Amino acid sequence: MNAADVAPETQGRFPLELMYAAAQQYYVEEATQGDIAQRLGVSRATVSRLLTEARRQGIVEIRVHRPATLEDGPLAAEVARALRLRHVYLVPKVSGPALGPWLAPAVTRALAAVGLESGDVVLVSSGTTVYECAREGLGHYPGVTIAPAVGGQEEPQPWFQTNETTRILAERVGGVPAYLYAPALPGPELFYSLQHEPSVRRVMDLWAHAKCAVVGVGSAPLMRQMTPSLMPRDAESLRRAVGDVCMRVYDRDGEPVTYPGSERLVAPGPEELRRIPATIAVAVGAEKVLSIVAGARGGYFNRLVTDVPTAEGLVAAARQL
Repeated sequence: MNAADVAPETQGRFPLELMYAAAQQYYVEEATQGDIAQRLGVSRATVSRLLTEARRQGIVEIRVHRPATLEDGPLAAEVARALRLRHVYLVPKVSGPALGPWLAPAVTRALAAVGLESGDVVLVSSGTTVYECAREGLGHYPGVTIAPAVGGQEEPQPWFQTNETTRILAERVGGVPAYLYAPALPGPELFYSLQHEPSVRRVMDLWAHAKCAVVGVGSAPLMRQMTPSLMPRDAESLRRAVGDVCMRVYDRDGEPVTYPGSERLVAPGPEELRRIPATIAVAVGAEKVLSIVAGARGGYFNRLVTDVPTAEGLVAAARQL
């Protein structure tokens, strides 16, 4: 057996010259792995391992450049003007069941523009979109505190548990998680107790000092397939609701909509959200257009990540409303 064909775990490591030869032929000469295997007298599987190890050791460096045609252009600027947002980050049309892989690159650009430093606080909301983006990794921000912007909910799905989104994002970006051990809508007695619970109070106090927040935009509560259990479907006021940010519900004008118990909601209030320097909303889909327009009007966010079809719908809607 050729010495180069021995698995790395038994050989220790591949010879540098062998890794270089495989990488040179594959990346520069554009030879196939089968051709390289014949030339070097190794198996195709070994060629694959040689290339992987060459990348790991820095013999090969791969850079991915964002095409200029994908940069935010006139449409993004038009949406920002129409909704009075500071910046809009666009991705091509989102398709498929998973939103994270499509939207995460734009969220990464939005976060990079904030200028986060160690000690800064970033809040995250509940919701599928934010959860999926967090799983993709959104840059590297060591020392930044990641904290929930709303308490946990009764629904079993992980994206309803902001502590889980907080854990994942902190792990991906190298940040420090701050967990909120409180339900989103506690009963009266528990709500009073939580105001004086040090671990809960510590996180709630972070809301006033947050430099950034990454939030989803919910569609009209009564139009969803699954209305959050904390919102009573029979509440007359919710008929006026067109969307929510951090479970703070609002109408077409962006004005807050209350419902029984909403005064006990464990989440930043509208004024607290408006004071956050950089609040990045992440939302796509025709069903979210009115929610996004109204949320922008209410000042619940000042930056937006969305896709091109949604952006076109936002411009048309803003002209009509």
